[in-house]
Amino acid sequence: MGCAHGKCCGRYPKSSNEGSGEFHEVGPFGKHVLTERSIECVPVPSHNFRLEYSVLTQRGYYPDSPDKENQDSFCIKTQLRGNANVHFFGVFDGHGQFGTQCANFVRDRLVEALLEEPSLLDDPVKAYNSAFLRTNQELHESGIDDSMSGTTAITVLVVEDKIFVANVGDSRAVIAVQAGDKVLAEDLSCDQTPFRRDEYERVKACGARVLSVDQVEGLKDPDIQSWGDEESQGNDPPRLWVQNGMYPGTAFTRSIGDSIAEKIGVVADPEVSVFQLRSDHLFFVVASDGVFEFLSSQAVVNMVISLVHIKK
Repeated sequence: MGCAHGKCCGRYPKSSNEGSGEFHEVGPFGKHVLTERSIECVPVPSHNFRLEYSVLTQRGYYPDSPDKENQDSFCIKTQLRGNANVHFFGVFDGHGQFGTQCANFVRDRLVEALLEEPSLLDDPVKAYNSAFLRTNQELHESGIDDSMSGTTAITVLVVEDKIFVANVGDSRAVIAVQAGDKVLAEDLSCDQTPFRRDEYERVKACGARVLSVDQVEGLKDPDIQSWGDEESQGNDPPRLWVQNGMYPGTAFTRSIGDSIAEKIGVVADPEVSVFQLRSDHLFFVVASDGVFEFLSSQAVVNMVISLVHIKK
């Protein structure tokens, strides 16, 4: 799991990538190492607020693979181009045999590609699109075998009092909104999976077979092209397969890397959304599907609320 947490205004959980202290948690399948990053803070002087942030990363529970590594990575870059009002947060969820290498490559390269875009401050959406596609091509050419490996990417670019959220894959960003005496979760991104009708139709048009594992193995009717919704589906989601093979089996429709899956419609084009920050926005959370596969957006916001004192 990976999580980058920003609070507009604490205490928050240094990273496995930038190690500081470690502590251990005993879970249902044994001991797991968490890495703690103390809270850090940067001012956003253009609108007179502070951005507090921290990171917590934890390997998921794999009872059948106790030595499986945490393939998540993250990147935090503050004051981009020396501008005190521009800050970047990203979480990258690697997958496949070389998923860790893919996630680390994108962690290092994506923000650099973004910084190299002339339109970064004038047109962040354009800069984001170019940076994602460029990073994807560079990963293909990097020497890392990304034929069946890659990474998702969920990123937030803070520019003064706006946030630009760029998403490729099924990780997610959510923001907490104060609504009276309640704090509500509002999604800042939309998971890119075959559950989405638009994404389903797009990859089908590119030649993908969309089937759950049970359908591929003949346990369920492959002609039934309906899987309910992501919240209720459980552990057998629809996946993408080539026409005459049982690969790659991706449960997402966009990623960076995955050169074989590109042939059946998996693309690195990000969906970019723009949000105006308001006084009722308390914090945002950026996390991999290692979190959101098991917890709803509201549950994640509630968890943060229970762990931290939010100034109202």
